[in-house]
Amino acid sequence: MTALDSPGTLPALAGLRPLLGEIGDAKRVRVAGASGSLAEQAFTRAWARLVGGEDVEAVAFSETAAAVARARLAGIDAAVLTAAGMGDDEVTAVLRRAFDEVSEPLDGVLRERLRAALGPLPSPGGAPALAATLNAQPRAGATAPGVARIMVEPPESHGDHCLTVAVYGALVAPVVDADPVQPFLLGLAHHLHNVVLPDAGFAGEVLLGDALERVMSTLEERELAALPDALADRVREVLALRPGADVPEARAFHAADVLDRVLQVHHHARAAAFTASQALDDLELVHAGPVQAYHLDVLAAAGL
Repeated sequence: MTALDSPGTLPALAGLRPLLGEIGDAKRVRVAGASGSLAEQAFTRAWARLVGGEDVEAVAFSETAAAVARARLAGIDAAVLTAAGMGDDEVTAVLRRAFDEVSEPLDGVLRERLRAALGPLPSPGGAPALAATLNAQPRAGATAPGVARIMVEPPESHGDHCLTVAVYGALVAPVVDADPVQPFLLGLAHHLHNVVLPDAGFAGEVLLGDALERVMSTLEERELAALPDALADRVREVLALRPGADVPEARAFHAADVLDRVLQVHHHARAAAFTASQALDDLELVHAGPVQAYHLDVLAAAGL
């Protein structure tokens, strides 16, 4: 029985699910003046920090902490708040309020480590070319051998997925008694082969047959060779965890990977089923305020 099979772990995973869903929405949030989703921007920044020589642990904890706060603040980050004239203490207070609002389901020790890591993130130099390419490489979504692909728009990118799996891996780690750093790095790196290989999903992997592992290994090594030696060695170590689930860090990664894949499908299902009444009634699109009555009169007159 693995740690994830143990009934004692299930309540923790169920409790984390709403927060993971909110964090995953960073795949779909954008801001002016920066290309890509917030998740893609974080993916690029994380790789730039790593190739710039930053400690992997520092990157893992600060980027994961930022992702938790981003669940509610979206594109309002430390840099924006500083540009708006807020002092360092004020910026930290805002980030912590956002973090505290959603972080209760997290393991207590991890929550405190992440909270302490909140603050301005470095502005590193250039990211490796793999980051831009994976941000541009669409994911196939759910596919199966012998079945036509179900097309969903817009597709997420591999950068979206990898950053999200990295963060999920760090957050899920205490559930399976894993250190958060290795699952985070493995999440960032587990689709290096897709820098070159377009994604045809599981159906395409089956058709590659016995060549699949060789193709993936060849293309991963192509990307690793372009990284600083020490970082490449560290990434090789975590990639070696991927084939199985016999150590806690591998279990944390695989839990994060499958949770993100299924939560992404749930997102598309919710988007397809969204109704105007949900916006008006459940989300109070016409919210309380001095002109609410007038807004309601306008909608009634327009038959909306």
